[in-house]
Amino acid sequence: MADLRTGRGALAAGGIAALLASTCCLGPLVLITLGFSGAWIGNLAVLEPYRPVFIVAALVALFFAWRRIFRPVAACAPGDACAVPRVRLAYKVMFWIVAGLVLMALVFPYAMPLFY
Repeated sequence: MADLRTGRGALAAGGIAALLASTCCLGPLVLITLGFSGAWIGNLAVLEPYRPVFIVAALVALFFAWRRIFRPVAACAPGDACAVPRVRLAYKVMFWIVAGLVLMALVFPYAMPLFY
């Protein structure tokens, strides 16, 4: 039940969806940069048709996470995670990291020709 009040689940779902949205385009570039090679890297392009679905899922999850993380805190019990300022700050930092991943998933296909 505490997960519904903190937005942790929505934040995790947004992060996973952002990673899946960038797998088709950013994944091969990262693997090649790290020194991995092989014809199997081209198989990641199979996920390209699902990219818009993953981006929409990430944006919806980020919306719900934003609603839970940035809105004013209701009365918290002393043992809840929302009562600890350090936890709230960590959720806010994770939110902006995931938002950056989603932004990268949105922008990277247009910037990809600059890297290849």
